[in-house]
Amino acid sequence: MFNLLERIIYHILGSFFWKSIILFITLVSLIGAIMMIPMELVLAKMLPGKNNDTFNIYIDLPNGSSISQTRHVSECIVSQLKNEKEIINLELFLGMGSPLDFAGLIKGSHFKQQENLAEIVVNLSPKHHRKEPSYLMVQRIRPEILKTCGEIFTKSSIKFIEPPAGPPTMGAVVAEIYGESDIGIREVAEQVKNIFISTKGLVDIDIMQDEIYSKIEIEIDNIKVVRSGLDIKNINDLIYLSLEGMSVAVKNSKIYDDQVAIYLSLNPKGKVFKSDEVRDVELKLSSLKMMNSNGLMIPLSELVKIKKISSNPMIVTKDLHKMTNVVAETDMVSQVYPLLDARTKIINNLADQFEIEQIGLFDLKLKSKNNGLEYLLKWDGEMRVTIDTFIDLGGAFITAMILIFLLMVIYYKSYILSTIVLIGSLLSIIGVILGHWIMDQFTEETFFLTATSLIGFIALIGISSRNTLLLIDFTKSLLNEMDQRRAVAYATATRAKPIFLTASAIILASTLLASDAVFGGLGVSLIFGTISAVVASLIVIPIFINSKKLD
Repeated sequence: MFNLLERIIYHILGSFFWKSIILFITLVSLIGAIMMIPMELVLAKMLPGKNNDTFNIYIDLPNGSSISQTRHVSECIVSQLKNEKEIINLELFLGMGSPLDFAGLIKGSHFKQQENLAEIVVNLSPKHHRKEPSYLMVQRIRPEILKTCGEIFTKSSIKFIEPPAGPPTMGAVVAEIYGESDIGIREVAEQVKNIFISTKGLVDIDIMQDEIYSKIEIEIDNIKVVRSGLDIKNINDLIYLSLEGMSVAVKNSKIYDDQVAIYLSLNPKGKVFKSDEVRDVELKLSSLKMMNSNGLMIPLSELVKIKKISSNPMIVTKDLHKMTNVVAETDMVSQVYPLLDARTKIINNLADQFEIEQIGLFDLKLKSKNNGLEYLLKWDGEMRVTIDTFIDLGGAFITAMILIFLLMVIYYKSYILSTIVLIGSLLSIIGVILGHWIMDQFTEETFFLTATSLIGFIALIGISSRNTLLLIDFTKSLLNEMDQRRAVAYATATRAKPIFLTASAIILASTLLASDAVFGGLGVSLIFGTISAVVASLIVIPIFINSKKLD
């Protein structure tokens, strides 16, 4: 076999036609593999979806919604989830966040204490006992729940939160909008949200800000209270008791050391107003009466002033600048391509209202044509982590190539031989990208080119460089016994066996990683990159070595 390989290599090195064909095919393969990324044949992503044993559902009704409305939506979702066989149990937290977890740490779950908020913790059967991964289950049930429960009340937000495979972020795509005008920030955020909704691949879209809504303010008229012979504290207690409920007494318990509070409240129907108009509130309070010192029953509506006001939304700042966030998750797609689509739509759709200037790689500066106010749109979230990670890994790759080149120059005292070593390392990228495309054809979900894939590619640099070094050094040792063409062919055939054995060990070891959700990209890179490196070492590199006169 190795004698046959020696004859084939010897024949190729002596034929200009075959050398040209091999180099042309190599060049086309390299360019074609790299072009698979911008052509979206191979999709890039920070990390793929992780198969978890749990996920959360965040329920966010419009500000001012009652706890009964939140309960209604929550129970609708729970009834839908009960049909899933893989769900072991559910935990519903009304008016509060669930116990803090990895994702909730960043998303502010521990700060939730409002009647319009709720969280559902969904616990699944162990991942090794079910066929459907958690991220595919979320992708399947999300549209069903949104259609059934998301439209009960307008402007309700239902988001599916999975424990992240990598560093936790506020969302896959986050648009940070900065400006001086609160109203202007809200208007821009609403327009960006609408663009996100129309962008394919983005789901769970929300604006991280309080809505401005109307509310009823009840102010006690101190003069009327004094004239009526009543106590202000008692009036406050009656209002709170009627609308919210409170503890009025305690009962000693034989079982527990602590006393048990007796909680008094109106029944749920008694708390409900017919509408949010001032007149309906007056009618409700007129039915609540207090007895003064003279024994007269005085309606509560005579002692208070009732008026409708607007809510005061929370002011959000970052680095002392007013801002808000528009967040979105991706529906089993890379966050890179929806962001680019949304960014293009922002530039096109808002061009009539703003003068748009591109800042940096993706950020935008918007200047209003009406009032001259400026807004800054910065991208954050998993997209920012992806960009930073890929830039860092790209820098690590370039640094490794430069260091290898300098070491080879010192060792061989030849720039040409050092370049040949680098070419052998670079050609492994053909197998890395092509391997991801092949795996994508045989997997149910998208097989992404991830950060771990790039780590595998960087690891291949040393392996590919080693193969080239062996060929060059062995060839140089044979020049005293035979001509260079014969020496290159003989060295290639002789070193083929250890190269094959090394490659086989790497491939077999990497198959254990290829099926992993997070490190699958690393395994595929090592498997197909090694195959590409072997082919390059035994066919392409000998052509380059033979083209340089070795001393």
